[in-house]
Amino acid sequence: MPEHALKEWAVAVAALAAGDQVLIVRKGGIGEKRFELPHPRFYLFPTYAHQRPELVKPAARERFGDPLAQREDPERLPLAVYAELVGAHPIADPDALAAIDHLHVLTPDYASERLRWRRKHPLWAAILRVWRVPEPPVLAVGPEHGGCVSWVELPAEIGAPTGRVPALDDEAFARAAADVEAALAAAGVTG
Repeated sequence: MPEHALKEWAVAVAALAAGDQVLIVRKGGIGEKRFELPHPRFYLFPTYAHQRPELVKPAARERFGDPLAQREDPERLPLAVYAELVGAHPIADPDALAAIDHLHVLTPDYASERLRWRRKHPLWAAILRVWRVPEPPVLAVGPEHGGCVSWVELPAEIGAPTGRVPALDDEAFARAAADVEAALAAAGVTG
């Protein structure tokens, strides 16, 4: 079965890999009818071209300046972060977004903008358990990996990683995931 990769802004991938967050907020790309989370485990595919520094919180702009400063998607991309989907919650209102604002690096403006886009579809708050891959496979990025889509099927030679290192230990991850769940529950969001 082929591996897949989820496209995400490089600054968010860096924050996940550093253990600064366990949450992503997604609605999908222009090339998709709706965003789905069909894969339980996947690589994260950092994207650079569409990142907007003004939509990243100031502390994260400073901490993750290198991936945020890069403007071009590379021709060869190390897949250095692997994730497991632990939970996913649909968000349909601004109060729920406000409840999780402190749990990710993106500004409230980014989240609100995504919530308003394609209003009939929810924004997804996805909790990810993340590992760094010390010897990452390198993807030769081709036209088949481009476009405004969330998921990329990887070539057969890229399998599941070995020797991965957790971004957070079990206890720290459990606390961080519980914080997300509690914030969403307090805002009336259930899985």
